[in-house]
Amino acid sequence: MTDSTVPPGRLRVLAAMSGGVDSAVAAARATEAGHEVTGVHLALSANPKSFRTGARGCCTIEDSRDARRAADVLGIPFYVWDMAERFREDVVEDFVAEYEAGRTPNPCLRCNEKIKFAALLDKALALGFDAVCTGHYATVVTAEDGTRELHRASDMAKDQSYVLGVLDERQLAHAMFPLGDTLTTKEEIRAEAEQRGLAVAKKPDSHDICFIADGDTQGFLARRLGVAEGDILDEDGNRVGGHEGAYGFTVGQRKGLRIGHPAADGKPRYVLDISPVENTVTVGPREALDVVGLTAISPRWCGSPPQGPGTYTAQLRAHGGETTVTAELVADRLEVDFTEPVRGVAPGQAIVLYDGTRVVGSATISRTRRPERVGG
Repeated sequence: MTDSTVPPGRLRVLAAMSGGVDSAVAAARATEAGHEVTGVHLALSANPKSFRTGARGCCTIEDSRDARRAADVLGIPFYVWDMAERFREDVVEDFVAEYEAGRTPNPCLRCNEKIKFAALLDKALALGFDAVCTGHYATVVTAEDGTRELHRASDMAKDQSYVLGVLDERQLAHAMFPLGDTLTTKEEIRAEAEQRGLAVAKKPDSHDICFIADGDTQGFLARRLGVAEGDILDEDGNRVGGHEGAYGFTVGQRKGLRIGHPAADGKPRYVLDISPVENTVTVGPREALDVVGLTAISPRWCGSPPQGPGTYTAQLRAHGGETTVTAELVADRLEVDFTEPVRGVAPGQAIVLYDGTRVVGSATISRTRRPERVGG
């Protein structure tokens, strides 16, 4: 195999520039590699008039200006593309609908799938560009048969392959991640940006969900979905508290349950299940969160789909660790068994399968299986 993070030959590259340090350095490296680079900032907010508070968000006016200044320093053309309506439909509305249905979505993964490597890539190819460049930490490798594979970044601490697991082989063929093989700390990336004269070198990273500027997900959902009072139940169906909307909870949540009295054993209780139909939230002990298997739907493969059962490692959240699983594609769903129980797995999350460092594919968790509880 050969590393194709920077493909041979001079390419026409569209660099997605968020206004942050990673995408600026990625565009700089693509330019330095000899490619014909054009910068583009995606305007994803319908009302991007407020400046960032703290380090949240990535689509304010301030960000577009930072991206433009970086492009000016690099001496590359720069444009702002309005994708606010597409982002609202494919990411924001999907996010709200998933929570309303009692699931826990990952909007960054959906944005990569629907916006950066669907809407953006399709438009780039239509305009004659060869590749889209982003500041993600991942690598694209060309196998001996010429197919493209997505692999983890060289530095596992910065690896972002989980949120790219939705990319198919066609999209990978036009993806460029110049930071993926960088064995450097974030401070070294910032130092590189400063050395290149990029003012974003000291800019704080964006965190949380970009379209929820204050980080208050529950408040955002309450404004969209309204108050819907319901019961918090224990495992036996007894009412132990109330809530103002089941959508405000996630499986594995411990804080903010507002249960008036402690459990009989005095131990903390966690959210075990969310039922949007009954508008109830079920809580119980931590060990009741154990999951031994799951079913996932809407699989997307970074290459050919796996044939028959196989053993893989799986990642269940963007900053989570790996766990060993056996998985098999049955019709259009993925059936997964864990070799050891895992906790806090929620429907709506993505499971990404790996074969070593290679990303096999991604699917959306639809239901989980818990172990039989003795005496339960």
